[in-house]
Amino acid sequence: MSLAELQEVERSSVIASYARQPVEFVRGEGARLWDDEGNEYLDFLCGISVTNIGHCHPRVVAAVREQVGRLMHTSNLYYTEPAMRLAQRLSQSSLGGKVFFCNSGAEASEAAIKLARKARAGGDVVVVYGAFHGRTYGALSATPQESKQAPFAPLVPGFRAVAAEPDALAGAVDERTAAVLVEPIQGESGVHVLSNDTLAAARAACDEHGAALIFDEVQCGMGRTGTLWAYEQMGVRPDAMTVAKALGGGLPIGALITGERLADVLAPGDHGSTFAGGPVVAAAALAALEVTDEQPLLGRVRELGQRLMAGLRELPHVVSVRGRGMMLACELDVPAPEVVRRALLAQRLIVNATGPTTVRLLPPLTIEREQIDDGLARLAGALEG
Repeated sequence: MSLAELQEVERSSVIASYARQPVEFVRGEGARLWDDEGNEYLDFLCGISVTNIGHCHPRVVAAVREQVGRLMHTSNLYYTEPAMRLAQRLSQSSLGGKVFFCNSGAEASEAAIKLARKARAGGDVVVVYGAFHGRTYGALSATPQESKQAPFAPLVPGFRAVAAEPDALAGAVDERTAAVLVEPIQGESGVHVLSNDTLAAARAACDEHGAALIFDEVQCGMGRTGTLWAYEQMGVRPDAMTVAKALGGGLPIGALITGERLADVLAPGDHGSTFAGGPVVAAAALAALEVTDEQPLLGRVRELGQRLMAGLRELPHVVSVRGRGMMLACELDVPAPEVVRRALLAQRLIVNATGPTTVRLLPPLTIEREQIDDGLARLAGALEG
């Protein structure tokens, strides 16, 4: 089908929940994508931090091909080796507890909320303004953004939103609190890094009152900030965390990972998912983890992230730059959506706008130095109009 035909199919057959850009992508490799007319694009978005190790990484492709020809699905009524190996790898690389598999970041948030509420029945969940934890009802209720919540009220009760500040979090936690749920780096609201003091205050308050501290690392995890998990740079260890997006190397998988204290809270029948941790996505995730959790790669993320941040600060119309590693955003003095559209259609650079003046950049962790410089030049062209 042509792009025009695809757009007509969408108008007639697809619920209008997305505002798509007028491009059809048909192939990807590393940091590059190609459209249906053969035009090449530089991808600085990674499917919103999903293809962290690049499009169609050879080790992920090989793992999927081998597994898909052997076994695709059995359900969680039975064992498969890829799922067990993946759970072990995730636990050992992070909090040392146990893992619940699901299919997305929103589902991981739902599992985390259920975990916290079972550990402290009826307890409230404290979240911070600007958070985004997903669009299913529990996750949406933990996402204090009026535009996302208002059309779907009433929401799940028992959520309290406060400012992402030490005193606000410390004052919000008491003996009735089940959990504090935060993103160490807020992604969808425009890459806002929570301060170490804020996270430390949340940790201290949870320890004092017996609440669970849960980190949402759906976007900032899997090497995005230059360590495998973002919390490793922040001096605070959570009781549990949610991961997804880049975990599957491009395939859909999410997980809730606990520390030892919460490892045995959920019992058989408390939660479940038909497709979660299936052998194909688990094999893909194992391969993605092997590629990501290599110190030379993570060191390059920190190095090239600094290069990208410095380059962004020199561009016209850029007011400020924030973020960590390869998770960056820049504030502009011109409308961001227009810049993003020009970048895509005129410069063939893929970025996105998270607000009226905010451009978010999430390049692949495997990107080359020359591609960083090329992306900066393309973005400069889009900013200059």
